[in-house]
Amino acid sequence: MGDKVRVVVADAQVLCRVGLVEVLKEAEEIEVVGEAGDGESLLEAISMEHPDIVIIDYNQPGYFDSKIAGQIKGIAPDTDILVISSDDRKERIYQVLEDGVNSFLTKQCDEVEILEAVRATAKGDKFYCHKILDLIIERSFPSKSENCTATPLSPREKEILTLVAKGKIAKEIAAELHISPHTIYTHRKNILKKLKLTSPTEMIVYALEHGLIELDTP
Repeated sequence: MGDKVRVVVADAQVLCRVGLVEVLKEAEEIEVVGEAGDGESLLEAISMEHPDIVIIDYNQPGYFDSKIAGQIKGIAPDTDILVISSDDRKERIYQVLEDGVNSFLTKQCDEVEILEAVRATAKGDKFYCHKILDLIIERSFPSKSENCTATPLSPREKEILTLVAKGKIAKEIAAELHISPHTIYTHRKNILKKLKLTSPTEMIVYALEHGLIELDTP
């Protein structure tokens, strides 16, 4: 490999910082050029060493906070940021990602994943552990359950829908519910209209897929 990847490790907890440095020493292509225990010393180290990557836990009040990513990018726009943090607050995580963080791991990640993240980040790729990736996907593709939920049916309509799904015809349903077949047809028409469907078959499939009804197991 060519030039080594120059890294500054920033963590207010000495044991975590020392541990990270030891992990990074296992990779010949990585060189730790600085360490920092607070924001001021980190920005100073970045200005002096011009590292390729800063590894940081921003979630350390009084030492580092969520604004540090933006500050790093302000003085060293070409320096990539790998966060290794135990922060589980979605909005804070989203904020630092928007501020220019390239990769994000939790402190539950192992040595192999840390080294993979550093190597990927050095290549200009993004690297996220599964927990952070889930949050990104959740934000990019939010749950559509509210939009997909059918217009609420009345108790009677749900009752009729269940009986239709069980294969009963209008005459049988009318007899069971003690109402006229004409009323059953009217309810069925209203159900189709509410669900924006065109046939009883579509209605049954839609109802089953969206959990509006559950058929009894034979």
